[in-house]
Amino acid sequence: MFIKSFLGKKFARYVVSKTHKWSQSPIATQDKVFKHLIHTAQKTVFGTDHDFASIKTYEDFKSRVPVRDYEGLRPYVERIQKGEKDVLWKGQPLFFAKTSGTTSGAKYIPLTKGSLEYQIKAAKDALLHYMEDSGNYHFIHGKMIFLQGSPKLNKDSIIPTGRLSGIVANYVPSYLQSNRLPSYDTNCIEDWEQKVEAIVDETLPQDMRLISGIPSWVQMYFERLQRRTGKKISEIFPDFSLFVFGGVNYEPYRKKFEELIGKKVDSLELYPASEGFIAFQDKQDEKGLLLLLDYGIFYEFIPADEYYDEHPTRISLEEVELGVNYVIILNTNAGLWGYNIGDTVQFTSLEPYRIVVSGRIKHFTSAFGEHVIGKEVDEAMRVALERFSNVEVTEFTVAPQVEPEEGLPYHEWLVEFANPPEDLVQFSQLLDERLQVQNVYYKDLIEGRVLRSLVLNPLPKNAFYNFMKSQGKLGGQNKVPRLSNDRKMATKLLGL
Repeated sequence: MFIKSFLGKKFARYVVSKTHKWSQSPIATQDKVFKHLIHTAQKTVFGTDHDFASIKTYEDFKSRVPVRDYEGLRPYVERIQKGEKDVLWKGQPLFFAKTSGTTSGAKYIPLTKGSLEYQIKAAKDALLHYMEDSGNYHFIHGKMIFLQGSPKLNKDSIIPTGRLSGIVANYVPSYLQSNRLPSYDTNCIEDWEQKVEAIVDETLPQDMRLISGIPSWVQMYFERLQRRTGKKISEIFPDFSLFVFGGVNYEPYRKKFEELIGKKVDSLELYPASEGFIAFQDKQDEKGLLLLLDYGIFYEFIPADEYYDEHPTRISLEEVELGVNYVIILNTNAGLWGYNIGDTVQFTSLEPYRIVVSGRIKHFTSAFGEHVIGKEVDEAMRVALERFSNVEVTEFTVAPQVEPEEGLPYHEWLVEFANPPEDLVQFSQLLDERLQVQNVYYKDLIEGRVLRSLVLNPLPKNAFYNFMKSQGKLGGQNKVPRLSNDRKMATKLLGL
């Protein structure tokens, strides 16, 4: 054990020093990545179509390569699926990561050897940064669990296809394999409810120290453990010390987690996507995630309020500002060019460059132009839960009610409480006040009597679980949309 900790400390110190080096030269680092990407893809089909040979500067690149979503790249992806080489990137991808699109149906994101290596490196480096920052090396001596998709791959096509988490599961370093749970067979169970029960069976007798997954699904795992044993998680796993998560804001879940666990544990936030590993939390006491500038991705940004304009502002890292809501655009060593992954981010620091994920460009509530985003409703809920210390929330979402039966339109908050507030009106008022503080457009609409204050609608137990089940999206990397700009999801939730 001593040798493992000793080597871990040395390796962590080395990785942190390398990160410090590139983060001190961010623009030069991004310029190096940009030139490498353009040079490598110069003779691909995409590179030829967009005259990469003549690109010398970022301005050249912008004039030749438009911003696209998946539909814009689909024709190139389909050529790769038919076996063609050198289409978006040199050679062929090793895998396609299959993801569910909101408008495109299934999306098939190419994973090349280089992009997959950076996915694995980033996950490893995140843990090493945590170890160096916190001094907690204790967890590496126990078991670690990663609640993720099945590692089974569909090999019916020329290029194997699977979920990103499942693909990466096949590349866990050998020195972690003995520590890692669940077993391969359990991980391959497709039915989420059966899978959780099997994971409970496997982990109950183990020395679990690191637990990772999307908060809502980890919460279900904790509840099953508690139901099975009648104990807090800290009693079942006394040395559990680190929760690793990504994909959603942890704050609305934190209090419920601490109640289930029975103590506070460190948390580590990651920002992985099938398109690339974008950022991770490098400091426990800093707000925001370190943007990964030397991991095969060249970043661009478009102010979110301009995104749907005919000629939106499109900038590189050098021109970003603090606090602006940007749509993040990726150019990657898997051959994604000018690619909009749909996320919005805000910078919390420029030295080094740190970001928070503020929402999805298509997930907002804007009944009358207020454009309320995920970060704002999460923050409002965080403050409300802080003030109402006995209240616990399982999940929530927000939708507009534009045509109420009576009175002015409003935002409807559909909330599933684990422990509801004694005074629902006061809780609702605080949510509304905090939202007005953050979003001046929403405040103006309330004060101008265009909208009325939000309406909070408590949902029965398991409402969100049943909704996700009805959509075939239980477990894995599936997330409940925090905001909608229509009533589709709200109607289904209220009808369950």
